[in-house]
Amino acid sequence: MVATGRVALVALLAAGALYWVPAPAQQFPTKPIRIVVPFPPGGTTDVVARLVAQRFTESMKQSVVVDNRGGAGGALGADIVAKAAPDGYTLLMANITFPLSSVAQTLAKRSPFNAETDFEGVSIAVYVPFVITAHPSVPSKDLRDLGALLRNKKLQYNYGSTGPGSVMHVIGETFKRDAKVDMAHIAFKGAAPLKLELLSGRIQVGGDQLSTSLAEIRAGQLKSLATNGSKRIPVLPDVPTVREQGFASLEFEGWNGLLAPAKTPRAVIERLNQELRKAIASPEVQKRFAELGVDGRTSTPGELREFFVSESQRWAKVVEAAKIPKQ
Repeated sequence: MVATGRVALVALLAAGALYWVPAPAQQFPTKPIRIVVPFPPGGTTDVVARLVAQRFTESMKQSVVVDNRGGAGGALGADIVAKAAPDGYTLLMANITFPLSSVAQTLAKRSPFNAETDFEGVSIAVYVPFVITAHPSVPSKDLRDLGALLRNKKLQYNYGSTGPGSVMHVIGETFKRDAKVDMAHIAFKGAAPLKLELLSGRIQVGGDQLSTSLAEIRAGQLKSLATNGSKRIPVLPDVPTVREQGFASLEFEGWNGLLAPAKTPRAVIERLNQELRKAIASPEVQKRFAELGVDGRTSTPGELREFFVSESQRWAKVVEAAKIPKQ
């Protein structure tokens, strides 16, 4: 009878294990969640974060707020998340600049966090093309033509970026090296202020994720010189890629992804991953992404971690080759 009781108990525990969910995942979230966007409002990363925050609020029945903390090429906002409690309530909506954050801090002569060890990946959110743009007054039809113009006319052009070590900073310095030209670097706190200066003509060359400037390109307020992906963008079929123009070193794919502080419980990471997958798959979000020219796709936490570690290593080599000076 005792043996039978033990067998029954073991069977009951085994059956219960099939339905057991770790306590942190069962309880999470019990208070508001903050998604830090390491750039000012108005850029692609901000738009993606706000779409995700709205869906999270609806599905998890907790307030999810977006906190814009621009500066240092995205490193200031990333540092806030790196130092936050690892409980899933402070998250980072990162973009392609994130693997460069450690590089950016090195260029700025300070390194408060490590992009490879201080974060846990949740999921990729979108892949988004990057485009190099110019003010309409620039008499160049593409990037190759810009190089010839700067070499022959000896013009004093400025190019803008979102901070030291940011993607556009690396692009600008690499272009100067490969095209054998010179331009002055002007740093801004985010894509929105950069675009305003570019639209005004106070800087001549810039660039960012396509969705930030697509409307202005279509309206003729900005000129698109090149796209940085491996193939042309359907919404800009006449704009050649950097590789087509002889600048293969400038080729990369843009992205946004959600990160949490290192040591966040695995159950919480998995819950966030599931919620993000649902948010990105929703018809409303997919429709908005199509309008922005971005591709909403998700990943596992492990796939995102592997991706940004490899991206960090790749960009470190690009920065070293470009010999970007400390700021």
